[in-house]
Amino acid sequence: MTSPMESVPQLSTLVGAWTLDPARTSITFHTKALWLLPVSGTFHAVEGAGTVGDDGRITGTLVVDAASVNTENATRDKHLHSADFFDVQKYPTIIFTVTDARPAQPGHLHLDGDLTVHGQTRPLTVPAHVVATEDTATITAEVHLDRSSWGLTYTKKGSLLATRVVIKAHFSKS
Repeated sequence: MTSPMESVPQLSTLVGAWTLDPARTSITFHTKALWLLPVSGTFHAVEGAGTVGDDGRITGTLVVDAASVNTENATRDKHLHSADFFDVQKYPTIIFTVTDARPAQPGHLHLDGDLTVHGQTRPLTVPAHVVATEDTATITAEVHLDRSSWGLTYTKKGSLLATRVVIKAHFSKS
């Protein structure tokens, strides 16, 4: 069996510790709200780190400020902060913890881990594309989530529970 580093050659030079650059990281989401109207928004990552081990094992974390949710509609954003949705007073962060990575097609990985939202943790596999140099790495991922899996079940007038999340995380070698 080959290690992730052997299967994804560009990772072979990435052994070591990595630190997220929140200013260069973007997190967007897309869903359908009232009467199936599209809604898009953003979150801000506050911290993150990753490690590529000598054995090819990849681990890491991405911490998101739940209160940073921004749909450019103050009334909707206030509602998203409430107990109907993220309950940001009680659950201020959203955390994805990567416990392992599996190679996919060249330049791609499947990041296996746990996503904690609204105080509930569920396993999640995220397909990701990696572009890296010796001292920087950008991981781009898109995942489709059913928010009810994390207890976010509020719906009204045809809104959907499905959400598409796109993450572009930029890391620098520590």
